[in-house]
This record gives sequence, structure tokens and C-alpha cells, in this order.
Amino acid sequence: MVKSRTAPTLNDVAKEAGVSTATVSRCLNSPARVVDETRKRVLKAVDKLGYTPNIAARIMAANRSYSIGAIIPTMDNAIFARGLQAFQDQLREKGYSLLVASSAYRPEIEKDQIRTLVARGVDGLLLIGHERKHEIYDYLEQHQVPALVAWSYMPEARQPSVGFDNRGAMCDLARRVLTAGHRHIGLISGVTEGNDRALSRVEGVRDALAEAGHGAEAMTLIETPYGIDNGARAFAEMMQRNPRPTAVMCGNDVLAVGALREAQSLGISVPGEVAITGFDDIELAEIISPSLTTVHVPHREMGRKAASELIDMVEGRSEGQSTCISTHIVSRHSLVAPKN
Repeated sequence: MVKSRTAPTLNDVAKEAGVSTATVSRCLNSPARVVDETRKRVLKAVDKLGYTPNIAARIMAANRSYSIGAIIPTMDNAIFARGLQAFQDQLREKGYSLLVASSAYRPEIEKDQIRTLVARGVDGLLLIGHERKHEIYDYLEQHQVPALVAWSYMPEARQPSVGFDNRGAMCDLARRVLTAGHRHIGLISGVTEGNDRALSRVEGVRDALAEAGHGAEAMTLIETPYGIDNGARAFAEMMQRNPRPTAVMCGNDVLAVGALREAQSLGISVPGEVAITGFDDIELAEIISPSLTTVHVPHREMGRKAASELIDMVEGRSEGQSTCISTHIVSRHSLVAPKN
């Protein structure tokens, strides 16, 4: 006869670890409130016994799912990886789990995903950028689901944000390009429709050109979906324009890597014949040759602060405070003065 086995309980874990059930509960739900030695002892007991918390009971008792949803535009490249990892790490420290969805930069998919995550009972939502219909925010307010925007800082916007000034950061980089002596700039941008981050970066370059007294003819703009291959194709097209730009600024590092690859394929020297810049400062920007001059975005800091603020919103300690994360230019080898 097979003996029936009962699942280990909270009392079993407390007995094994030599602590109270309240301490076990704190360790599992709010680990930051428990000293390291006690937490390690409790977690060792959890592993030994194979204990699994009764999530359903916890949800019913607290009227909260202890889960946060995040909808990012893409999982195809590393742009969002650092920030999202830091966001998840901070949530975990506070006893929350993360549910992630990707919208492929399509508003109708994002709308469906928001409704799905709300239906699954998430306590809050992290969204990327402010560009979406007001009815979505109305829906979230109706269902009392706090939402925070990241990767963009717009204090005048309806939703609070923990992000950075895309327009100002790109304007600073364009000033650096102009100071190096470039007078005709090519800009390979992500698709600006429905993407306030991409549009703000385009506007940042225009701001710098206007500030320096240059007209619209000083910039050649090509919009393309993000991707290395798309950056390469856009660069090849850019090199056919007349006059040919002496500097090509890219809306992110992924596009810039594609541009660099295509330049090498075409036998165009970078930065000798054309300078190339990126935006984001992902790992690839440093290891590619020549290394990319780019805008460093502190993704991990942004992710941690976004998680802390969203938890405060969920737990009623904040109505949503916006925070601007500082960026800075990283000068590397892909930008020098033009030869002529």
C-alpha cells in the first residue's frame, strides 16, 4: 500500500528553522525585514522540506495578488533587459512577482495585454512610454490598478514616470556631434508613430541644429523598425543621399551596430569617412569596433526606482511621483571631426 504524503506546512518550516510562524511569513513575504542569518535558516528549511506557500490563501487574506505586470515593446534585443532585471530584483525583495508581456510595438496588442494582466489580478502595471489612448488610462483607473511609465520622463503627462529626458539627452549628443565640426547629420530613427521616445530623440537633434543656426536641410532622416539588419539597410540608403552626411546618429545602439556593420561592408571608414553614434550604451556598444559614442542610460537605477515607486503606489504610500534619471554621453572611437 502506498502511503499518502501531506504537503509541508508553515508550522513545519517554523519548527525545522527554530523560529515562529510569523518569522517564516515575514521571511517569505518581506525578506528585507528579516536579518540575513534568520532568513538563510528559514530558506534552508523551506528547501529541505519542499514547502510551497499557499498563494491563494495569501491573496484572499490581503486582497492583493502580490504580482506586478510589465509590458515592454520587444524582447528581440537587449534595450530593456537591464532595467527589467533590476525591476524584477527589487520586486522580489519586496515579496512581489513579475509577469512580463511584449507588444511588438503594436498598440492594439498592448491594449489586449493590459486587459489580460488586469484580469489576472496584477496589483500594478509598468508601461513603457506615454504614447497611448486616454481610454486605456481610464480603464486602469476604473479597475483601480496603479500604472507607472518608464523609459520616458514627462512630468506634465497623465501618468507618473520614472525615466529620462529622451529629447534633452539626444540634443546633448547632437551638440557634441556639431562641436566636433559636422554640419550635415544623418539620423536613423526608430519608427516615431506611437513611440514618444523615438519622436523625442528626433526632436532633440532638431533642437541642437536650430540652436546652432542650421535649417532643416542640415538633417537627413530615415525611420525604420529597430534591428541590426534595419540599421544596416538604412545606413546604405543614407550613404546614397546627396549631400552625404559626415555623421550618422542612430536612435539606439542596435541601429548603430547595424550601421557600423554596413559601413564595413561598403568599405566606408568609421570614423574616418563618417562618424556614427548610438543611444542606450548596451554592452555591444563598448565591444564593437570601433566602439560607439553613445548616451549612457542608467537602466538598472531606473528599474530599481520604478519598482520602489510602483510598490509604494500599490500599497497606498504614494499617488505616483515622477523621477527624472540622469543620462550622460560616453565618448568612444566612432565619433571624430570630419576630414573636410
